[in-house]
Parts: sequence; structure tokens; C-alpha cells
Amino acid sequence: MSEPLFWKTKTLAQMSEQEWESLCDGCAKCCLVKLEDEDTSEIHYTGLHCRLLDARTCQCSDYPNRRKIVPDCVKLTPESVGDLDWLPRTCAYRLVNEGRDLYDWHHLICGDRWEVHRRGVSAMDKTINEDDVDPEDAEDHIVNADTLKRR
Repeated sequence: MSEPLFWKTKTLAQMSEQEWESLCDGCAKCCLVKLEDEDTSEIHYTGLHCRLLDARTCQCSDYPNRRKIVPDCVKLTPESVGDLDWLPRTCAYRLVNEGRDLYDWHHLICGDRWEVHRRGVSAMDKTINEDDVDPEDAEDHIVNADTLKRR
């Protein structure tokens, strides 16, 4: 008999640290610079990524120290996921929190960590480092969150 799928049987808060970390699909969309419209509070994704993100692998180059180096880096927790309306609609943490299933390209479903990239769901090779753009020009890089293509 096979083990039940932990993300279907546990809440985010019930997951072990290993289960929690494995839930991340590796899309790196949470590592993109987001801008908030002061008038509407609407969040806009940009095609700019955090200075610590390796755009070729969608991995943080210093994950253990990321919050020391980038103070506004948001640490996802079971308690915060429901309040972070900027999480992508495809985010596994968001999906599980909302009682929905993971997409078929998620590595826990298909067994392949690269499928998210092959399907074009990730930020891989679609963004530029925020340090390479003047902060005043960030608005020029607003993108559609799903496709990461300029609007």
C-alpha cells in the first residue's frame, strides 16, 4: 500500500520541515520584485529578480542567509501563506492552503524537478537581476505574473 500524499492529508502547519521545503515547486516567482500601486494596493510583478536568485537555476544563491542579505525577503510560513495575496496562483503553498491540488508539472506529482521549467511556469531565464536596473525604472519591467511577459 502506498503512503498517502502528505500535502493532501496535512495542513501546512502540520508538515515537517522536510515536507514544507519539498512543497516548493522551484518556480522562483516569489523571488521577483513586486510593485504595489499606491492608489489601488494592486500588486504588479516585474521581470526583475532578487539579487540572490540564480536565473539559470531558479535557486537562491544564499538561501540560509537570504534574509540577512536581503532584509525585505519574505519568509513563507504556514501562518503567512494565506495573507500573501501576491503568491502566484500556481504556488504549491497557496494551492495547499486553499485546499486545491498541485499541478501535474509539480515535481511531487511528476517526479521531475525540471518539468516546471520545461513547461514555462517558472522564471527561469525570463528575468534580469534587480541590481542591473535603476530602481526608478522598475515600473518599465511590469509583467504578466503567469507568463512573465511584458504587458
